[in-house]
Amino acid sequence: MDQRRYRPLGPIALLALGINGIVGVGIFFIPSTVSSYIPGVWGASVYALTTLFCIPIALCFSRLGPIFDEDGGPYVFARAAFGPDAAFMVGWLTFSSAVLSTSAVIRGLSEAICTSYLTADAQRMVATATVLVLSAIVFGGLRITAWAWTTMTVAKLAPLLALLVVWMAAPVAHHASFSLSDANVQPSTLLRSGLIVLFSLQGFEIIAVPASSVRSRPFMATATILSLSFAGVLYFGLHLACVQAIPELHASKAPLVEAARALGGPCLAGTVMVGTSISALGIALGMIAMSPRYLSALGRSDGLGTWFGVTNERGVPRRALILTSCLVLLFVQVGRLEQLFAMSSIAVLAQYGSTSASLLWMGAKGQWGLGRKDLVVGVVALAASLVVLTGATWQETFRAVALLALGWLIKFAVSMGRRKP
Repeated sequence: MDQRRYRPLGPIALLALGINGIVGVGIFFIPSTVSSYIPGVWGASVYALTTLFCIPIALCFSRLGPIFDEDGGPYVFARAAFGPDAAFMVGWLTFSSAVLSTSAVIRGLSEAICTSYLTADAQRMVATATVLVLSAIVFGGLRITAWAWTTMTVAKLAPLLALLVVWMAAPVAHHASFSLSDANVQPSTLLRSGLIVLFSLQGFEIIAVPASSVRSRPFMATATILSLSFAGVLYFGLHLACVQAIPELHASKAPLVEAARALGGPCLAGTVMVGTSISALGIALGMIAMSPRYLSALGRSDGLGTWFGVTNERGVPRRALILTSCLVLLFVQVGRLEQLFAMSSIAVLAQYGSTSASLLWMGAKGQWGLGRKDLVVGVVALAASLVVLTGATWQETFRAVALLALGWLIKFAVSMGRRKP
C-alpha cells in the first residue's frame, strides 16, 4: 500500500503530538530557576515573552509544513530550498540529536523512578525494558502509536490543569500583582531566563515530521501555533501558582510538586509527581515514534540509500525504527545524562535556522506558492533562531562537527558501496 494513502493522524492526534512534544519534564522544575533570575510574579512574564519570541519560528513551520506531503520536516524544507547536501546535514544532525535526547529522557526516567531502591544495573534494565516496550508500540503502527501518545498527553496534562484549577480557586490567587515598582529586570537576566524557557517550549516542530500520514495537511499550521500557544499559557499560569504557593521558590527542587502540596495537599502533590513520570514517558514515546522518520527521510539514493526509506502499510519505517531503537538501547547503557543532552542547542538551531532560511529562500524565489509576504516572517524567525545559538557551548559545537563528519563518512561509504559492480 502507498504510505500516502494511509493517513491515521487526524486533528486531535496531531495537536496531541505537538503538545506532548512541548510539555515535557522541564516545566516541572524550571519555575525555580526562572525565579532565581526574576523573582516574584514578574518571572511569569518570561514565559509570555518567550512564547511570542517563538511565534515567528512556529509560523515558518506552519507555512512550510502543509506544503510538502513527505516525512522529514526541516530536512524536506532544506532539500527543497538548498538541495540534498545541505539537507543531509540538517537531517543527520537532527536525527543524531533525537537519538541522544531520547536516550537521555529514558535514562533519566529510569533513574528518577528507581534511584532510591535499585542498583545501577537494575536501572539500566528498566531503561532497556522501557525502550523495548515503547518501540513495540511504535512497531504496531502509527494509528496505535497516535492513540498512545494522545492518551499520555491527556494523562500528563490532567494533574497540571488540576493544579491550575486549585490555585485559581484558592484565596491566595487574588493576591497576584504585577506592580511596575517590582519590575526591575535586567536584559541579561531576561535573556538567560528566556533561554531556559525556550528549551522547554521547543517541540512544536515535530508536527511537520509525519506529514505524509496527516489527513488534513492545512491543519498542521493550526496545530503548530495552537500547541505552542497552549503551552505558553499553561506555563504562565503554573509559574504564577508556584510563586504564590512557595515563598522561597528559587530554592525549590520540585516546584510544581511543592506548589501542589501547599495548595491541594498530599493527594494533589502525589498526582503531580506521577505526572512527571508520565510526561517523560510521553516525550520518549513521541521521540521514538518520530526519530526514525528523520532517518527514513535520509533514505534516498543521494542520502543514506533507499534501504532506510521503506515504510510499511501501517505507516512505520521499520528498518529505520529498528536501527533507531538499537542506538537508543546502546546509549541508555553507556551514556551519561549530561553527555546525552549535549546536542540540544545545536540541533534546535539546525531545525529552526534551516527552516527559517528555507522559507526566506523559497519566498524570495516565489517557489511552492510562497512570496514576498513570507520574507518578513523568515527574517524575524532567522534572527530568533540565531539567538538560540547563544545557548550552545563550545563542547556542543565540537560534538556537532564530529557528528556531521561521521554522517558524511557513512554517506560516502554507502555511495561507494553502490558503485561496486
